[in-house]
This record gives sequence, structure tokens and C-alpha cells, in this order.
Amino acid sequence: MSDAHVPTDYAPSPQEFTRGWQEWRAGWERWLTQPFGWLAATSHEWLDETPRSYPGLPGLWWQAGEALHIDPQGGAMAFGGEAFTTERRFPLADAPDDVRVTLGELEVGITYRGAYLIVAYDPNSPARLGFDGVPAYEPSPRWVLPGRFEPFHAPKSITLDSVGWGTHSHDTPGVVHFEYAGTEHTLQVLSSHGMLNTVFADATSGVTTYGAGRALDIPSPNANGDVALDFNRTVNLPCAFTEHFPICPVPPPANRLPFAIEAGEKAPH
Repeated sequence: MSDAHVPTDYAPSPQEFTRGWQEWRAGWERWLTQPFGWLAATSHEWLDETPRSYPGLPGLWWQAGEALHIDPQGGAMAFGGEAFTTERRFPLADAPDDVRVTLGELEVGITYRGAYLIVAYDPNSPARLGFDGVPAYEPSPRWVLPGRFEPFHAPKSITLDSVGWGTHSHDTPGVVHFEYAGTEHTLQVLSSHGMLNTVFADATSGVTTYGAGRALDIPSPNANGDVALDFNRTVNLPCAFTEHFPICPVPPPANRLPFAIEAGEKAPH
């Protein structure tokens, strides 16, 4: 999600630390407000085997088995840069989440969770145009905690519940151990796009931060397995910003920390 490359052997000055966090923060909010990002989501639908039209979207949409079907019905659509005007079948059950179809000035993200979820993105959405930032705790070096990555002999599969419907299957390459207030804690980590990341909840969840939990990217461990957990760069899940992401992962029980991590993003306004 975010660029959290924090060296484990570098101690910046307070001014450098704050400036680095501010630069990261500005980049993160630019990412949030991109034209077809999370804040542009305006609707979502779960498809079934009946061809249907949906408000604001041209054409008919349905699924047959594990394939998505779209009949443009005269609408202008494109997939992978290739325009199509007649019914198309898309076997996307094994595709990455949020594969996009272009519909004029809109995009539709497609994700498979046993059924197909389609999410419409409009760059003129009120949430995107009215975005004025996400509240966050003041950054503090005390929330950059040293950790140790313990890899499994081979990646394991983990199933996570979602905030709305269905489950997620993820590969977990290992765990990260870290210490806080004299007690060791362990986070299960996931692997995505060559980076480690984790979803967790803590004593601030549902109080000052989003109730379902937050996410943190973790830099690659060094040769000794050392990592830096910079909780100042903890971010919200997409479902914190919009109801149109009912598939955000819920942290596993092992990632429910018993103390308050007063760092990173707070719940959105």
C-alpha cells in the first residue's frame, strides 16, 4: 500500500525524521486521491447468473460459473486497452483483485470471491473531490520498533475473514517478532508485490482509529532478518473510506494487539 522503506541501521535527526514522514504522507495522500482510486468508488454490486443492468453503468453484467460476462448494449467499453462492443466472456477467477474495465469516463473494478464483485469508479465522486486529508497521530521515533522476521520453511496459506462478505486466501511467508513495553508480540505477515505487509488491530481500534483494523507495509528484512516496524506509517484499509469495499481483510486473531498504537492514521472524518 505505502512505501515504508525504513532502514534498520539509520537514526535520523528529529527534523529529518519529521520531514521524511511528511514527504511520505504527502505521497500517500496523492495516491489516495488519484482519479480512479479508493475515493472515486461510487457503487458496488455482487453479480449472479442473471444478466442485469445497474444504476450508472451501461450494459448487462452477469457471471456463468467462474467467468464474468459483459454485454455492452451499445456502450463504449474497453478491457486491457482493447475496445469491445459485443458480449465478452472474462475468466477472471484467478486474476488479481480489481481488474479494470473502462466505460467512457468511468472504470469498473472486478474482483472474484466465489461471486464477482464490481466496483464503479468515478473521478468526480464527492468523496474524492471533497477530500481534505486523513487525520493522523503526530509522528514519533518511539513508534519505530525493531523487529525480527522469522520465515517459514515454505509459505503457508492463511484465510482471513472480510468486513462484509466472503473470505481472503493469502500467502504468509512468516511472522515478525517485536517487543513493546518489555513484552514480545508476534504479527503474521502477508506478501504482496514483493513486499511484506500486515493487517492488525490494537486498543485504539474503534476508538480513535478505524474499528476493523489498519495496515502496515514492512521493509524487506536484512540478512539477519532484522526489520523496522514504523507504525507512524500505518494506514487505513479502503473500507474505512467507503462502503463500496466490502472485502477488506479482517486481522487474524494473532494480529490483535493488546496495547494502543497511537501512531499512523486515525479514522477518516
